[in-house]
Amino acid sequence: MTTLPLPLPAEHIPPGTAAWRTADARRWLAAAPARWAHPLWALSALTASLVWDVAAAPVAPCTSTAPCGTDWPGMGLVAVLLLSLYWVWRQPRLALAGLGVTLAAYAADGGFAAALGEPSALAFLVAAAFTLAGLVHRLAAAGRQRACATTASGGVAHPLPTPAQSFRRGRLSFVLATPLLLAAGFGCWQAVQVADAYEERAAGAALLSGRVAALGQDEDVDVLTVEADGRSHRLETAYPEDFPVGSRVDIVVDGDWKALVAEPYDAFGWELLAVAGSVSGLAFLANGLTGRTRSKRLRRGPQPVLQVLVREDDADGRTRVFAADDPEGLRPVLHFHSLYAFGEEEDEDGPGGAEDDTAALAGLDRVAEILGGQAPPPPLRQAVLYGAPCTGAEVAFVALGDADEPEVSVECSVSGVRPTVPGPLQRGPRSPGRKNQRRPWEEVAAGLGPTEEPRAWAADGFSRAVGCGLLLVQGGGIWAGLDDGPSWRWLWLAVVLPWMVTAVATALGWRVTADRDGLWVTGAWRVRRVPWHAIVSVRHSEDGIRVDRAEDSSVELSPTGWAWLERRLGREPHAPRAAEELGLLLLRPELRPSQEAPTGRQGMPVGPLLVALSVLWGAAVLLL
Repeated sequence: MTTLPLPLPAEHIPPGTAAWRTADARRWLAAAPARWAHPLWALSALTASLVWDVAAAPVAPCTSTAPCGTDWPGMGLVAVLLLSLYWVWRQPRLALAGLGVTLAAYAADGGFAAALGEPSALAFLVAAAFTLAGLVHRLAAAGRQRACATTASGGVAHPLPTPAQSFRRGRLSFVLATPLLLAAGFGCWQAVQVADAYEERAAGAALLSGRVAALGQDEDVDVLTVEADGRSHRLETAYPEDFPVGSRVDIVVDGDWKALVAEPYDAFGWELLAVAGSVSGLAFLANGLTGRTRSKRLRRGPQPVLQVLVREDDADGRTRVFAADDPEGLRPVLHFHSLYAFGEEEDEDGPGGAEDDTAALAGLDRVAEILGGQAPPPPLRQAVLYGAPCTGAEVAFVALGDADEPEVSVECSVSGVRPTVPGPLQRGPRSPGRKNQRRPWEEVAAGLGPTEEPRAWAADGFSRAVGCGLLLVQGGGIWAGLDDGPSWRWLWLAVVLPWMVTAVATALGWRVTADRDGLWVTGAWRVRRVPWHAIVSVRHSEDGIRVDRAEDSSVELSPTGWAWLERRLGREPHAPRAAEELGLLLLRPELRPSQEAPTGRQGMPVGPLLVALSVLWGAAVLLL
């Protein structure tokens, strides 16, 4: 039995408010950012390239002419870079600004010129370009979503309800940012104090030049023994590799106090506090300012209004929004966290005595039921959504509080709107009610009708992409094996290369053609004829299509794509679908084509062509 959504009283629905229908909601979801632009991919590429670039970059040694002190510009750039990584996930506009500053500093330091000869620098620039493209795409997609929502509203706009007008965002972020920024300021002050103390002491100390006599350790601290002015001086160092035995160093000595001129002081702890406090504090401050700005923009004037259905999810506390014509709440469109907005007049009522106590006890019982998994699912409620929803936007809505509370409440979002689409590592949406990946035979048969022409299934774009990737690996393997002339690597090539060529040729050019009498299966090297009466089954296994025969070995095509990755990119894998349809033709003879496939439609193997290309590539490597 279907439970009807809790209706919203008509007097709380502004005149002219349009219902957000499923068709409009699907257009809104179709305008969401593409999967390739998900922040996870950009963050992974940017972080990996940064780690590689930092690890590959040479570290300038500490010398008397260029001592290692506090690098304030470098610390600032590190803070901006870390903030940019965080903003890539949360704040696309701020991430664009942060990456712009980072790339400008990178160019000023000669990073663009180094990219011509340093693979790590080139990888960082490519990752930064990919990140920038994703950020621009996300902002453009948000604009398209906003336009879709405005169009669905029919241009009708109304001001926010009175309680939402006084709702304020960002207070908690400001509270958290304050002590963190104070800690960052304290760290900067202490680092400056350490540097000033050294400068003051060194100004009155004796400057000596000596020779490093020995390197040692004292309680896990690296110690230099320097012979200078006829005496031995022991000094701590953070970079013993910069001072080999026998090298000359400069030191300053004032009584019992002594220090290396190349390493004047150690303020690393205070510098780390300054960077960590500033990054976390500025992140909270930016979140608060962004929330406050978006909230003000929402209250600034009339906003588009839409009739929707909403439901709170006990699992994560998010409010999920459904189309108005989805009374069962099967297809959520977007979600966000929200809080109740109370008008000023409600704050003046004071405590409610026994009624408040009863409500508090009821609320505690509700929490206990949710934690124990005994609470009934939250009801679906009719609501009016204020604001043009788009990824990252702020919205508000009016709905009944609960089935037991007939009072109308106003709630405002406290997190950005997110479309309900599969995540970067999730599979694409499935048909309602389907619990496994295999389609029912009735569903497969619905897409296959009787036909006279032969049917064909061939490598799609994703399979060819896998083949191209393997081809690059094959070309790199040939280069690595032949570049140094005759060696044991040639034996490795003789073993691996035939398998690699077969895999590449199959991924690029596999094809299965079904006609009146059977299947034409095109693999890497030849086209095989398999009559219908000899086929036992057709199935997809380990990213390949297997045609099992009764009295002979199976005919296998592998690889025919990468089903695991295709599902996580929201695509329906092509090869499993082809195997299902071929299996149905085996079971249902009436669906088989009535004509025989001509030679031109039987397919052509590309293995011999790849062999010729591999030979030419190997000859080029040996000769050039």
